[in-house]
Amino acid sequence: MSEKLPFRFGSEVYTWFMSGNGTTHQGRLGHMIEIIAQAGFTGIQPIFTWMGELVDPDRLEAKLKEQGIELAAVALALEWNGTEETHSERLIANNAISLLERFPGAVLNTVQIPTGRHDLEARRRSLVNIVNTVSARAKEKGVPCSFHPNSPHTSIIRTEEDYKVVLESLDTTVTGWTPDVGHIINGGMDPLEKMKEYASLINHVHYKDWDGNPEFALMGKGKVDLLSITQWLKDTNYGGWIICEDEGVEALEDPDFVTLHDGRWITNELIPGLK
Repeated sequence: MSEKLPFRFGSEVYTWFMSGNGTTHQGRLGHMIEIIAQAGFTGIQPIFTWMGELVDPDRLEAKLKEQGIELAAVALALEWNGTEETHSERLIANNAISLLERFPGAVLNTVQIPTGRHDLEARRRSLVNIVNTVSARAKEKGVPCSFHPNSPHTSIIRTEEDYKVVLESLDTTVTGWTPDVGHIINGGMDPLEKMKEYASLINHVHYKDWDGNPEFALMGKGKVDLLSITQWLKDTNYGGWIICEDEGVEALEDPDFVTLHDGRWITNELIPGLK
């Protein structure tokens, strides 16, 4: 899929997480790895708190090797609503970092679970402090980090102002930024322009499509100019992962189909369109 390109394509497991309030496919990370490999992806980004028995690094490594898939990243999704980590949040983060130590180069992808836009200024400052703190601990263990904003209306990092405040306060010696092109456009911004503005921060990328009806669309069916974005990443020699995190409505009913569709679309339509 990524032959002769500076970057590689992987898949996030959030597509499965969307189904059945996050319980339908719980504990089926092995199945997800199989479908992602079948789709032609070469990497996976699971959600740390949703890995089941494959949170064991030996089991995870064996399953990945079986399917010829790499661990591209792990999503560390926590609420982080205090001025600093809670004891439980710190423990979960440290466990995720310990897992990633076994997989050199795999990214700790930090993301805040949205819970509302109250006390916005103070909570944005606290979030930055926590992300920088977690990332510093990870760097000490040799684990690269990248912060992933999102765009639900309850998120504190969804608007252009939010991006400016948060991205420009990140400690770039310990973390980069994951532009999620669907979340960027859903927050009222142009994905490619925002990526160009903060290009020096990018060390991980998420793809999803968007049509505003009400939000996300099956990849290739929405309004995100994924071809121009991918061409820019190629032209700038971006060398990290592009992780597909499809949140189209089809993922609610058939996440296997959506993942296979995304892989085919990238192979048959996106990559052939590159110069």
